[in-house]
Amino acid sequence: MKIKLQIWRQKNEKAKGKFENYELDDVSPEMGFLEMLDALNHKLANEGKESIAFDHDCREGICGSCSLYINGQPHGPKAKTTTCELRMRSFKDGQTIVIEPWRAKAFPVIKDLIVDRSAFDRIIAAGGYVSIDSGSAPEANSIPVSKNISDKAFDVANCIGCGACVAACKNSSAMLFVSAKVYQLALLPQGKTEAKTRVQKMAAVMDAEGFGSCSNTYACEAECPKGISVKSIARMNAEFLTSKIVTEKVE
Repeated sequence: MKIKLQIWRQKNEKAKGKFENYELDDVSPEMGFLEMLDALNHKLANEGKESIAFDHDCREGICGSCSLYINGQPHGPKAKTTTCELRMRSFKDGQTIVIEPWRAKAFPVIKDLIVDRSAFDRIIAAGGYVSIDSGSAPEANSIPVSKNISDKAFDVANCIGCGACVAACKNSSAMLFVSAKVYQLALLPQGKTEAKTRVQKMAAVMDAEGFGSCSNTYACEAECPKGISVKSIARMNAEFLTSKIVTEKVE
């Protein structure tokens, strides 16, 4: 396959970026998308040109680092697929592929295709944790959790924090990410300790980081590589209202 590429290049957060055009021959349909970028960087290095910076880590679809905007879609054309899982057989010979970083105020560009997603880390630090006894490890079955509840918790725990929901939303909302983290802990008995304050703290940091409000277009669910449902947003809203009522009664 011969592939034409339009890739966003930007030296740093303050620099003015632009698209640059590249061509790559002999691309195997079975090649991974990131492997294709590796091949391009190898070609650029041989030509004495600067390589394209892009983020990656596990390349197994579980870390969320490989986040790229490909032909107008987060992670590319295949549903429930991360960029590192995407294969070049999803594209046609001679096709032009446009590659961009996430576009959101809360995700400033570091360089080329890499954005700073540490805003997610600060949201988690605000309340996405569970207080535990620092003594010996408890018996695994000492706190029973029904299969129905554990399955629901696991479904939202699948969120890998890649930011595709933010990139897909016209308001750059982080509601799907935050709701997944809130609801995951709200379901489990171990998460009840911080239940009264968790959602309020995380929502406050989310707003402070500059994420927009939910657009209710379901674009986040459609583009999420792990298929997190927008139902978690409704559940987070319920948690938020409940926490407000409980807090006011206590005060």
